[in-house]
Amino acid sequence: MWITIGILALVFLVIFLVEYRQRKPDQLILFESHGKIIIRTSRFYPLHFSIALPKTTYSTQMNIEASAKGNLDIKVKLAVTVAAALDHIPELIRVGGWSSTAVNKAEKELETIIHGIVKEYAERFEIEELSSAKIYEYLIQKINISRISLGLDIISLTVQSFEAIDSKIAEAMRQQESARILEQTEILNQQARIHAAKAKLKADEEIALLENNLELKKYDLKKNVLEKESSLAQKRIEDELSRKRLQLAVDNEELLMLKNNPELLMLTPQAARLAEASQSLKNAKTIVTLSPNDISKGSELITMFQQFLLSAVNNSKKPDEKKQ
Repeated sequence: MWITIGILALVFLVIFLVEYRQRKPDQLILFESHGKIIIRTSRFYPLHFSIALPKTTYSTQMNIEASAKGNLDIKVKLAVTVAAALDHIPELIRVGGWSSTAVNKAEKELETIIHGIVKEYAERFEIEELSSAKIYEYLIQKINISRISLGLDIISLTVQSFEAIDSKIAEAMRQQESARILEQTEILNQQARIHAAKAKLKADEEIALLENNLELKKYDLKKNVLEKESSLAQKRIEDELSRKRLQLAVDNEELLMLKNNPELLMLTPQAARLAEASQSLKNAKTIVTLSPNDISKGSELITMFQQFLLSAVNNSKKPDEKKQ
């Protein structure tokens, strides 16, 4: 009995070692159950009842020859990187088969589809209308359909180059592109000059406006100063006129007093100055001397003053005589 158990255990061990394999981290273990493909998540899997798909990416380069309008041959070089799409495993198995190389086979089918897309697009346009960017945009639009139908995730897709197969046409296209780039560069340079000139003109206008505002403010300040000075000058004139009116009133009062009292003339400063001046006259005796002999020897000023005094005295005597 123990021998039978030992033999059975040995048989199971041999079967396990031969049939079962340990799942690697970069593998997808697939098995079929009731017509559905299921991903096995256990650590060990039976070799003959499962397939192991690698999770790694696959990269390839394609050289596609196509014809543009006018039967001008072109060459497009592409690079594509793919991997198995976990949410489209049944489609991947349908295209690549129940094999660990299903991803490689599906990738070959993708290359065929890309060839057809590029050729179909190139035939629509003239050769000068085609470019790497336009081909790439068209491929991105069409390639999503292939992803669903092939069960592949397209990690990257790059159009590496696009050129005409005929060397003369390729050189002409390069020259045309070079001329276009130079033209665009010149346009950009001229636009930069225009923008710079506009910026300078705008700055000059703003500076002129600021200077004008400054001049206006200065004018307003000067105007205020002149108005104040004019007001002060007007005030001074008015004060001066007021003082002169007061002085004139005082002089009128003095003249009136002297007219009514001629004897007060002898006490005025003018009479004192005339007296001093008379001292400088030749043979002058006194300013109050009213002798005609002495006054005739003096100056005309003394004569005039004598006449003024005599008239004042006469005027003062007439009222007295009238009273008598």
